[in-house]
Amino acid sequence: MPQTPHVERHFTSSAIVRDVVIGMADGLTVPFALAAGLSGAIQSSGIVVTAGLAEMAAGSIAMGLGGYLAAKSDAEHYLAEQRREEREVREIPREEMNEVADIFREYGVAEEHITPVVEAMTRRPKEWVDFMMRFELGLEKPDPKRATTSAMVIGGAYIAGGLVPLLPYMILSSARSALLFSCGITLVALAIFGYVKGRYTGAKKWKSAVQTTITGGLAAAAAFAIARAIA
Repeated sequence: MPQTPHVERHFTSSAIVRDVVIGMADGLTVPFALAAGLSGAIQSSGIVVTAGLAEMAAGSIAMGLGGYLAAKSDAEHYLAEQRREEREVREIPREEMNEVADIFREYGVAEEHITPVVEAMTRRPKEWVDFMMRFELGLEKPDPKRATTSAMVIGGAYIAGGLVPLLPYMILSSARSALLFSCGITLVALAIFGYVKGRYTGAKKWKSAVQTTITGGLAAAAAFAIARAIA
């Protein structure tokens, strides 16, 4: 009887999702809070749009640069640890063999099976180093294009998120009127974003939606209240 082949479906773009979450979360929240704060002190939508676009430009560059540097640091750390493991495999192979054996013991491999596996691994130094990097240090080999990709994704997500709260100010001339529409569409966008984020990260989708909406709403409310108090 023919059997249906087993196909495992795993989400493998967690790094991209993380970058989108970082950029979109700040992009929706920071310009929203800035626009709300300015609306509490001024009447002109034009000023809010100008300030918002300036903040979006600076924020996307800063966030993108942060993502780039973080990814570069991860890659540099991996290479440094890889060189150390390569040196240890050459200079102190016996100690490294014992570490491999200890790793297999932690996974419950029987003693009579450990020795031949360890000896076989010593005949393949590259794979040996890769094994130690993953199972001893818990490090995955980074994508060489990761830094550039991370910078572009975070920066782009920040801009995309920042445009949402600014759209009403681009259409309406009164900042107070635009604020009401901005609050409505931004809170909806935050809820949708939180729901989608929960779906891809494995968290409870509705809980993630509520938390994201509350966080963005509180940030905007605080900015608005401070601006009103100062004005």
